[in-house]
Amino acid sequence: MQKDNKITDTYNQKKNLSPSNSIITNPIDKSGLVAKINILGSGMNSVNASHGIIGHHSEKAYGVVDYAGFIKETNEIIKNHSNIRVSLTAFHNMFTSRLNCGYTALGLINESANSVNIKLLDKNSNVYSFKVFMSDKDNEIVKAVDSGEIAVLHNSSFLKLPSLANVPCVIIPIKIQGKNICVAMASDYNVQNHINLYQMAATNLGLLVQNSSLYEKVAQSSYMDSLTNLYSHRRFHELLSQELSYAESNKTKVSVVIFDINNMGEINREYGHSKGDEIIKLVANKINENIKKQDIAARYGGDKISLILRNNDSEEAKYLAEYLTYSLSCCLVDDIGPINKVSVGIATYPDDSMDKEKLLILAEQAVLVSKTKGYTNGRSTIVSTQDYDFWDDTALNSFATVMAKRHSQLGINFEEALVEQFQNENIVSQNHLIEVVTSLASAIDAKDEYTKDHSSSVSRYSVALAKAINLPDKEVERIKLGALLHDIGKIGIPEYVLTKPDKLTPEEFKIIQQHPSIGVQKILEPNPLLHDLIPIVKYHHEQWNGKGYPCGLKEEEIPLAARIVAIADTYHALISDRPYRKGMSVEKACSILEEGAGIQWDKELVRQFIAIAPSLATKI
Repeated sequence: MQKDNKITDTYNQKKNLSPSNSIITNPIDKSGLVAKINILGSGMNSVNASHGIIGHHSEKAYGVVDYAGFIKETNEIIKNHSNIRVSLTAFHNMFTSRLNCGYTALGLINESANSVNIKLLDKNSNVYSFKVFMSDKDNEIVKAVDSGEIAVLHNSSFLKLPSLANVPCVIIPIKIQGKNICVAMASDYNVQNHINLYQMAATNLGLLVQNSSLYEKVAQSSYMDSLTNLYSHRRFHELLSQELSYAESNKTKVSVVIFDINNMGEINREYGHSKGDEIIKLVANKINENIKKQDIAARYGGDKISLILRNNDSEEAKYLAEYLTYSLSCCLVDDIGPINKVSVGIATYPDDSMDKEKLLILAEQAVLVSKTKGYTNGRSTIVSTQDYDFWDDTALNSFATVMAKRHSQLGINFEEALVEQFQNENIVSQNHLIEVVTSLASAIDAKDEYTKDHSSSVSRYSVALAKAINLPDKEVERIKLGALLHDIGKIGIPEYVLTKPDKLTPEEFKIIQQHPSIGVQKILEPNPLLHDLIPIVKYHHEQWNGKGYPCGLKEEEIPLAARIVAIADTYHALISDRPYRKGMSVEKACSILEEGAGIQWDKELVRQFIAIAPSLATKI
């Protein structure tokens, strides 16, 4: 108490520090601030610890301040701290250590709320947050802002903080281009001797706030979509990564919902892009109005709006999507009518995938499946990843479409993704295995219009030959599957080699010769259910005379099933159209097989195949 009295007496012996006789003109008049900001957060205590800020200082005698050191430290703060919160904490440390300030504060003016939002740090680094409304004309902060002049006060009772009520202070309004942007405050018993330092600090604080506001404005423009006022596509990805990380840590679920407004191309052509923009804005507003505060809405693409739903599974996401599509169907647009053609796809973490990109691929796939399913009761069918069989033709084609786009954007390869899906498939029966293998082979074949349906045709011909020589049903079934997958290794062969219309160079032929081994390594070996197919896939390019690949096996060293598939493979290639020739007739193809019997192929098997060839389907 004695010490406090001494300080108070010393202070009272100074000039009478009333607001009326201690007014100093604000020196700040910089340019460039347009936006309103409120960037001081609640994490200053943690910032103080990490930057070594002194929390307790003994009272100092009013000696001469080291101006050179003060200026040097100020410059270091400006130079080394781009984050305004860290910079302000560093200023606080400097003021409390060099000027013995009891507290420092910064208030940011919020024009839309007509208020000043203040963060205050005392000498012990306690943080206080409060708001002063500009309508309170008796408040000392409001008076300083309105006058635009520095005010020095005997006490800080206007702060309504009992622990700081009797502490003198200085209030410094900061302007840029004649516009108040913030207010700086500090408690100081020796303010008159330090006023030049406060003026310099005010200048630097103004520059910090200006730079920070410009940075925030640029960041905000990259975060928000200008048409819909939703989050941008880039920000959506950032927020989804954060939400998935949160879900992983807390063992919760996250659903992604994508809305695709149909017929936008037709609307833009017929009514103009302004009408299309009107519809996109309406959909965005309606969705944004009807989601929870914790949900995130973003512009996913041209005519797509996406949602991130925390703690929502697929069923909950579907319920919300149904409500939103109903709400949209009640909206009427001039010349267009109700918005009732919005396709919706849903994918959920971790049920559908734990990988962000895979989750988005599945959601986009579900959107395309939704489009193909059409409309129910005037609205699009809402589809989640769990609603369809991945290997269904519609779903598989949708997956191929999404992956083709993703490949151009991210370098994600369709075939590789398809194989990953295949390896993760839970096979429950032999029929299921056949369905999945058939779909996988067809998807690989579909990348080249000249090999479309090749694997299924080779499988059909191989089965016919196996039955012609009276193999057991179980072996026929094995040959059927092996023939379906005989070319699966082509997933690892560059497309320019596979689709080259001219004769392959020796180097290119060496590349193509790798596909049997690739098929075994990538597809068959990782899956125990397919191990008995390895001899078929690996050796179907071996020749009777030992000049085939990859191992140079000859005659009966080559497994019987592989010899059967080799003949069926060659026959279908001969009767099919190619870029460099038309498909051959059955008779011509059979004559070529006959010429190579005993040289390239098993002579007895060729004889049997030629006998049944006319009964098989003609060229594809």
